[in-house]
Amino acid sequence: MTAHTVPKAVTIAGSDSGAGAGIQADLKTFSALGVYGSTVITAVTAQNTLGVAAVHDIPPEIVRAQLDAVMTDIGAQAAKTGMLSSALIIDAVAAGIRAHGIRNLVVDPVMVAKSGDRLLREDAIAALKQQIFPLALVITPNIWEAQVLTGYEITSEADMREAARALYALGPRYVVVKGGHLAGEPVDLLFDGESFERFVLPRVPTRHTHGTGCTFSAAIAAFLARGHDVPSAVWQAKCYLHEALQHAYPIGAGQSPVHHFYAWWPARAEAQQEVQ
Repeated sequence: MTAHTVPKAVTIAGSDSGAGAGIQADLKTFSALGVYGSTVITAVTAQNTLGVAAVHDIPPEIVRAQLDAVMTDIGAQAAKTGMLSSALIIDAVAAGIRAHGIRNLVVDPVMVAKSGDRLLREDAIAALKQQIFPLALVITPNIWEAQVLTGYEITSEADMREAARALYALGPRYVVVKGGHLAGEPVDLLFDGESFERFVLPRVPTRHTHGTGCTFSAAIAAFLARGHDVPSAVWQAKCYLHEALQHAYPIGAGQSPVHHFYAWWPARAEAQQEVQ
């Protein structure tokens, strides 16, 4: 396998010092799925399974320089964005995506951490909708993010469909509205502007869900980098996340992350679960 045939993806997101979400979760996902991952760090968070203690944004010019460095040498067949906390960072990322012609872009509109800590400033919401969404192949909001982005109240699958239509009108080619926060079976809806596709798997009874959104969007990017079309990439990503949730185990006192490498060292996770 040569450098030209290795599938590659780049993540443009924040760093999680607890390594359960953000850049760290994305790199784990890329590696687990056989994709070489590179990074553009937009913010550094002091974070663990209990919450976010501090956030420091990276200067926009350094964010852009990272993206330029990666794309002019290593390249990527797909990219994803996560935490883009300010309008200035969004400006820099959007300019870089346009300059490098990145088309397989997955946008996870990260707004709030699992702990409830806010990760997107109010002034950045409009910039995200206006500058990043029109560049996206896929956006992957959960229902809380979809509510903020559309102003709709979402309490049912019918509401999810209405929100997906409104989000599609903002420019992405596909919208995935994730329904895991609703009661009942977790349904994710994929909308391509004409029709909906439902993706359903049984709910996993675990509290160890830190980094699920990051992992799902990174997995979509990984499968796109490997040549899958969007519906296939979304389904394969959902299956991967389902297994990672099933094998999750505690590493801290709060919400621990999913187990990205369940296929490589499941025995260690099972032993840890027995100890706990």
